[in-house]
Amino acid sequence: MKLTVKELSHIANVTIKTLYHYHKIGLLAPKEISEAGYRYYGADELKRLQEILFYKELDIPLSEIKTLLDKDAERTSTLEKQKKLFEKKIEKYQRLIQTANTSLEYTRKGENMDHKVMFKGFESAEEWKQSLAEQNGYLKDHYNFELDTHAINVDEMNKMAIEAKHFLDGMADFLRSGVTYHDPAVQEHVINHLKFLNQNGHPTSKEDYVKQTRFFVQDDFHRGMLEEQQTGLSYYLTVVAEHL
Repeated sequence: MKLTVKELSHIANVTIKTLYHYHKIGLLAPKEISEAGYRYYGADELKRLQEILFYKELDIPLSEIKTLLDKDAERTSTLEKQKKLFEKKIEKYQRLIQTANTSLEYTRKGENMDHKVMFKGFESAEEWKQSLAEQNGYLKDHYNFELDTHAINVDEMNKMAIEAKHFLDGMADFLRSGVTYHDPAVQEHVINHLKFLNQNGHPTSKEDYVKQTRFFVQDDFHRGMLEEQQTGLSYYLTVVAEHL
């Protein structure tokens, strides 16, 4: 394979000026330069250019790209690293899309969005581990049960956290407003929450939910979390659940 600058420019969809610049800074040298000064590129240069463009799409500066490629010249290793970086970027954008969708739902309903919900989707797996550390320690000490925080699905955690926040905010608002446990709006709110859980890989029957709310009342840690949000919330959840 022997490509001119123009041919390589067309194949890779980059400008000739860009290829000249890459040559100038030592990022991509031609395979051959003729006596007349024409530059020619081979298969190896084509592969290196692809790797350069992958890193560019990851917003890595050219100076760092050169260092990365010179340090690790093995193509398989480079592509594996780039693939993982793209996967992380996709995961982050998926989280942000979920947050954007939730923001749209609140906006269309004319509801104010809690700041904790507004910025869901920006957390990393490590941040989730830290946020679960207190609860995990409590469960381990009191119930000899430990949450698995080694394989956290960030997208799933963010989605469930947004739903939980939306659900509990709604229940707290009902309680503050004096809406009774048997009001159809309250019942519908809970039923929609259970539907969400069942549709998103968390099978929960009405009986399961009653047991869960009773546990929240009996357990100091979880009751405290709910009562901190709204006095009486843990008991309100239980009464509503028992009358679904």
